[in-house]
Amino acid sequence: MHLEELMARYAKGERDFTGVNLAGANLNSINLSGANLTGAFLGSASLNRANLTGVNLKGAFLYAANLSYARLNGVDLREADLTKATLTGASLVSANLTRVKLSGAILRGVNLRQANLTEVNLCGANLNDINLRSADLTDANLNWANLCGARLSGAIFTRTKLLGAKLSRAYMNGIDLSHADLDGVNLSGSKLSGTNLSHANLSAANLSNAYLRVAILNQTNLHAANLEHASLANADLTQADLSGSELSRADLSGATLTHANLNAARLQHANLNHADLRDAYLWAARLDHATLDGTQLHGARLQGATLSGSSLDTDSNVSAHSLPTATFSVA
Repeated sequence: MHLEELMARYAKGERDFTGVNLAGANLNSINLSGANLTGAFLGSASLNRANLTGVNLKGAFLYAANLSYARLNGVDLREADLTKATLTGASLVSANLTRVKLSGAILRGVNLRQANLTEVNLCGANLNDINLRSADLTDANLNWANLCGARLSGAIFTRTKLLGAKLSRAYMNGIDLSHADLDGVNLSGSKLSGTNLSHANLSAANLSNAYLRVAILNQTNLHAANLEHASLANADLTQADLSGSELSRADLSGATLTHANLNAARLQHANLNHADLRDAYLWAARLDHATLDGTQLHGARLQGATLSGSSLDTDSNVSAHSLPTATFSVA
């Protein structure tokens, strides 16, 4: 079917164009909203700024197609092939992209708010500044993807793969990342306030300058993580493993760190005011110049810790057996 014939039939009210072959066609700014293009062949077609709202593109072949700034809201793209397609600035709000092939696709600035991305393979994809708010990423593969500055609040990350992903400056407030494997992931400057990271693996992750206020991090693995300048005020770090972590100048005011492992952690100049460190392990920890006003330290193990220049008011409760081998000098 030629493009002219398709447009004429569309103008007369026809909407079913199942299996149509428009490979390589110039479809810039075309309006095919509501059409049925199931299994259509649109490889290398140019659909720049096209209106495809509500179109059925299930199983369509869109290899290397140009969909820059196209309107694809509510589109059904299940199992479609968008390998190496260009989707820069496209709007796919509430679109269904279950099991879509997106290898090598360009997705910069795409709006995928409330989209279904179940089982999508985005391994290594460039998703810089993408909008994925409230999107469903269940079982999606985001390994090594670039999600710097991405908006992810409200997104579903059930069993999502994020190995090696770049999430610096990402907006992830309030999402559920419990049990997630984020080993070594870059989350510097990310917004994670109120996020559930319980039981997650953040070993060696970069969380410098991250916002984790009131975040849930109980039993989280943060071994050797970089949390320098991170905001963890009122966060729950019960039984968290922070051994060998970098927490210098971090804000841990009001945080719960009961039974946490902070052995060999670096907490110089950290704010621990009113934090709960009861029964925490702080062997060989560096607490020099840390503020500890109102901090609860009953039962904390401080053997070999250094606290020179730290502040500790009279309300703090330190068990006597914790101090004999600590270098402890109250400023």
